[in-house]
Amino acid sequence: MADVTNVQVIANGPRNLIVRVTDVSDGTGLAAMKIVDAQSMVFSVGGEAPGVHLKVRRIVYDVHGMVARLQWDAAEPVDLATLSGFGHLDFRRFQGIPNPRAPGASGSILLTTMGAVAGSTVTIDLEMIKGVPQS
Repeated sequence: MADVTNVQVIANGPRNLIVRVTDVSDGTGLAAMKIVDAQSMVFSVGGEAPGVHLKVRRIVYDVHGMVARLQWDAAEPVDLATLSGFGHLDFRRFQGIPNPRAPGASGSILLTTMGAVAGSTVTIDLEMIKGVPQS
Protein backbone atom coordinates (compact mmCIF):
# COMPACT_ATOMS: atom_id res chain seq x y z
CA MET A 1 0.00 0.00 0.00
CA ALA A 2 1.13 3.60 -0.53
CA ASP A 3 0.21 7.02 0.80
CA VAL A 4 -3.07 8.34 -0.58
CA THR A 5 -2.35 11.85 -1.87
CA ASN A 6 -4.73 14.23 -3.59
CA VAL A 7 -3.89 17.58 -5.21
CA GLN A 8 -6.96 19.72 -5.91
CA VAL A 9 -6.92 23.04 -7.75
CA ILE A 10 -9.32 25.33 -5.84
CA ALA A 11 -8.79 28.46 -7.97
CA ASN A 12 -6.89 28.97 -11.21
CA GLY A 13 -7.38 32.49 -12.51
CA PRO A 14 -5.25 34.85 -14.55
CA ARG A 15 -3.39 36.02 -11.40
CA ASN A 16 -4.23 33.70 -8.49
CA LEU A 17 -3.69 29.99 -7.97
CA ILE A 18 -4.94 28.09 -4.91
CA VAL A 19 -4.11 24.42 -4.46
CA ARG A 20 -5.17 22.03 -1.67
CA VAL A 21 -3.00 18.99 -0.97
CA THR A 22 -4.13 16.13 1.25
CA ASP A 23 -2.20 13.02 2.23
CA VAL A 24 -3.09 10.05 4.40
CA SER A 25 0.04 8.07 5.07
CA ASP A 26 0.48 4.33 5.33
CA GLY A 27 3.77 5.04 7.11
CA THR A 28 5.98 5.18 4.01
CA GLY A 29 5.63 8.93 3.48
CA LEU A 30 6.35 11.08 0.44
CA ALA A 31 9.70 12.04 -1.08
CA ALA A 32 9.90 15.20 -3.21
CA MET A 33 6.42 14.77 -4.70
CA LYS A 34 5.63 17.58 -7.15
CA ILE A 35 2.42 19.15 -5.82
CA VAL A 36 2.49 22.31 -7.97
CA ASP A 37 3.86 22.01 -11.50
CA ALA A 38 4.73 25.60 -12.39
CA GLN A 39 5.75 24.50 -15.90
CA SER A 40 2.25 23.21 -16.66
CA MET A 41 0.28 25.12 -19.28
CA VAL A 42 -2.79 24.41 -17.11
CA PHE A 43 -1.65 27.38 -15.01
CA SER A 44 -0.63 29.58 -17.97
CA VAL A 45 -0.85 33.36 -17.98
CA GLY A 46 -1.01 34.90 -21.43
CA GLY A 47 0.07 31.60 -22.99
CA GLU A 48 3.12 31.19 -20.71
CA ALA A 49 3.51 28.88 -17.71
CA PRO A 50 4.26 30.82 -14.49
CA GLY A 51 7.51 28.90 -13.92
CA VAL A 52 9.93 30.67 -11.59
CA HIS A 53 7.61 33.70 -11.42
CA LEU A 54 5.19 31.91 -9.07
CA LYS A 55 5.05 33.41 -5.54
CA VAL A 56 3.58 31.81 -2.40
CA ARG A 57 1.35 34.32 -0.59
CA ARG A 58 -0.14 32.13 2.12
CA ILE A 59 0.08 28.59 3.51
CA VAL A 60 -2.66 27.13 5.69
CA TYR A 61 -1.79 23.72 7.11
CA ASP A 62 -2.93 20.88 9.36
CA VAL A 63 -0.21 18.23 9.78
CA HIS A 64 -0.57 15.36 12.27
CA GLY A 65 1.76 12.45 13.01
CA MET A 66 4.58 13.69 10.78
CA VAL A 67 6.39 16.77 9.50
CA ALA A 68 5.75 18.23 6.03
CA ARG A 69 8.60 19.91 4.16
CA LEU A 70 7.80 22.18 1.21
CA GLN A 71 10.60 22.97 -1.22
CA TRP A 72 11.11 24.90 -4.45
CA ASP A 73 12.13 22.49 -7.20
CA ALA A 74 15.69 23.03 -8.49
CA ALA A 75 18.83 21.00 -9.15
CA GLU A 76 19.26 21.18 -5.35
CA PRO A 77 15.74 21.83 -3.94
CA VAL A 78 15.44 24.97 -1.78
CA ASP A 79 13.40 24.94 1.45
CA LEU A 80 10.18 26.96 1.43
CA ALA A 81 8.59 25.86 4.73
CA THR A 82 8.62 23.07 7.30
CA LEU A 83 5.18 22.40 8.76
CA SER A 84 3.95 20.54 11.84
CA GLY A 85 0.72 20.86 13.82
CA PHE A 86 -1.68 23.42 12.42
CA GLY A 87 -1.58 27.09 11.55
CA HIS A 88 -0.90 29.49 8.74
CA LEU A 89 1.99 31.43 7.28
CA ASP A 90 0.94 34.73 5.75
CA PHE A 91 3.27 36.46 3.31
CA ARG A 92 0.65 38.73 1.71
CA ARG A 93 2.03 41.86 3.38
CA PHE A 94 5.00 41.80 1.01
CA GLN A 95 3.31 40.08 -1.97
CA GLY A 96 4.59 36.59 -1.24
CA ILE A 97 7.70 34.47 -1.11
CA PRO A 98 9.33 34.44 -4.56
CA ASN A 99 11.16 31.51 -6.02
CA PRO A 100 14.86 31.91 -5.17
CA ARG A 101 15.77 30.91 -8.75
CA ALA A 102 18.52 28.52 -7.73
CA PRO A 103 20.35 26.70 -10.55
CA GLY A 104 17.92 24.37 -12.34
CA ALA A 105 14.86 26.08 -10.80
CA SER A 106 11.50 25.20 -12.38
CA GLY A 107 9.22 27.18 -10.07
CA SER A 108 7.44 23.98 -9.04
CA ILE A 109 6.78 23.07 -5.40
CA LEU A 110 7.69 19.72 -3.85
CA LEU A 111 6.35 17.95 -0.73
CA THR A 112 8.36 15.57 1.43
CA THR A 113 6.99 14.04 4.63
CA MET A 114 9.22 12.99 7.51
CA GLY A 115 8.51 10.69 10.44
CA ALA A 116 5.21 9.48 9.00
CA VAL A 117 3.36 6.66 10.73
CA ALA A 118 0.28 4.84 9.46
CA GLY A 119 -2.72 7.15 9.71
CA SER A 120 -0.68 10.38 9.70
CA THR A 121 -2.39 13.17 7.78
CA VAL A 122 -1.49 16.36 5.94
CA THR A 123 -3.75 19.08 4.58
CA ILE A 124 -2.05 22.09 3.00
CA ASP A 125 -3.67 25.01 1.19
CA LEU A 126 -1.22 27.02 -0.91
CA GLU A 127 -2.30 30.47 -2.08
CA MET A 128 -0.06 31.70 -4.89
CA ILE A 129 0.31 34.56 -7.35
CA LYS A 130 1.24 33.81 -10.94
CA GLY A 131 3.57 36.03 -12.85
CA VAL A 132 5.25 36.12 -16.21
CA PRO A 133 8.38 37.93 -17.34
CA GLN A 134 7.84 41.56 -18.30
CA SER A 135 8.72 42.37 -21.91
